[in-house]
Amino acid sequence: MTESIKANIEWIDSTWGKIDKKLQKVAVRSRNKLPYTVDENGVHNDYSQDKIWWWTNGFFGGMMWLMYAETKNDTYLQTAKVQGNLVNKIFENYNWLDHDVGFLWHLTSGAQYRITGNLKARTANLLAAASLASRYNINGKFIRAWNGQDSENLTIIDCLMNLSLLYWASDEVKDNRFSLIAKSHADMSLRDHIRQDGSVNHMVVHDKETGDFIESLAGQGYAPDSCWTRGLAWAVYGMLISYVHTGECRYLEASVKCADYFIQNIKSFDWLPPADFNAPKEFFAYDSTAGACTACALLELAKHVPWEKAEVYADAAIRTLKAIDEKCANYDESIDYLVNLGSLRCPREDIKDAGINMPIIYGDFFYVEAMLKLRGNDFFIW
Repeated sequence: MTESIKANIEWIDSTWGKIDKKLQKVAVRSRNKLPYTVDENGVHNDYSQDKIWWWTNGFFGGMMWLMYAETKNDTYLQTAKVQGNLVNKIFENYNWLDHDVGFLWHLTSGAQYRITGNLKARTANLLAAASLASRYNINGKFIRAWNGQDSENLTIIDCLMNLSLLYWASDEVKDNRFSLIAKSHADMSLRDHIRQDGSVNHMVVHDKETGDFIESLAGQGYAPDSCWTRGLAWAVYGMLISYVHTGECRYLEASVKCADYFIQNIKSFDWLPPADFNAPKEFFAYDSTAGACTACALLELAKHVPWEKAEVYADAAIRTLKAIDEKCANYDESIDYLVNLGSLRCPREDIKDAGINMPIIYGDFFYVEAMLKLRGNDFFIW
């Protein structure tokens, strides 16, 4: 435990108590929903019907597994199981499967199998892993994003977070085909998504026959050469995930480089990140989800670096989480969301209505995951 964590035990315990008390209520109210955000009354919406395929639909279930892993409270267990059954309905349509199946199944079925040993959950997670592996471009050596001909040569930084599904599958069935694909894609991201200074490209266009870099696109950031902060969070955590599963130091070094870039820039924003570090003031928006995800990554990263660096990362994580607690968190038990001021993307000239400064379910997930890391919970859901 770092000195910064020791110094904040009282805040950690107090915050955790409020989270647990609130989520016990939300777990019951939203048990049969697949939430993304909330309505004007703070009530979770439901993607289980018209948007069951949406990439975020595993985060509420994953959060329930995190809460159960910490508390062993049956309320969380029952909701987590229902969530897994809802997500499994996506298997009914092949066209609903894309590069984000790790977000959908590894956080639900994968967590269920690792916590309870449920064999149906294991099968679902392996099917998802096979689907993700099938997206690998053998010539280009990358996992393609999305479906349709217009995206067959696109990769996105987000996919790094889904590689945990492939590493797990290799370990589970004792077959390195999955991990070889994961490492090949991670190596492509090292080359084409992560810049020399530690900032990132969100979307990259490749030559689909050679894998050569053609151009970067703005994606959900402000511009092709700016730095979308949640993309940076995916890089810090995603590269660390590859290191944790492989032990190969190039991934740790990349995570460190991206983490240092985040810390260097977040200080100017009082530890609550904007949607893009380089966006002009007229297109400013917060993104608490980027902060919560990066905080998780920094706390995990602190376990794998020398103690001096560990202190820096733990301190930055706590400062970011405290900023979220003070400016974004809502502990009212009648309101379904936990964290506000998330943003789907950075606004820009061509996209004014960007879905900004709003509650988003993965903001809640990563906030909970980070607080559990601060409490010493060793269940690594990735």
